[in-house]
Amino acid sequence: MVDIELELIGWLQQRLGAGVVVRDETDNNLASELPTVQVEGVGGDDDGFRLDRPLVDINVYAATRGDAIALAGQIKTMILHQLRGSTTATAVFGRTGTISLPAVRPYENTALRRVGATYEIFCHPVD
Repeated sequence: MVDIELELIGWLQQRLGAGVVVRDETDNNLASELPTVQVEGVGGDDDGFRLDRPLVDINVYAATRGDAIALAGQIKTMILHQLRGSTTATAVFGRTGTISLPAVRPYENTALRRVGATYEIFCHPVD
């Protein structure tokens, strides 16, 4: 089984660079760590043998709506065109798709903007 959160956090952090925080949970320092990308597995299924099909929510937190929308769009392109067919040290990624397009999502801190999307990612362990 592939730990999709761990795999995507590392994969995205490597491609987005040091100016973006990629993590699984937000904390009280969120406002000082913008932009932040939150990766969260939200279900999916598997074939009972080797192939996983996790659903993943990716939320982008930024100081402005425009920044959050732009980064969410960049991540969508990366997942659909760069993740598909790629391999990490522990996982092979196959088909990827969008379940819910990037859209503004409410967030209780009105000083931040949140844009989220949900993706379907087919993957399996390397060996």
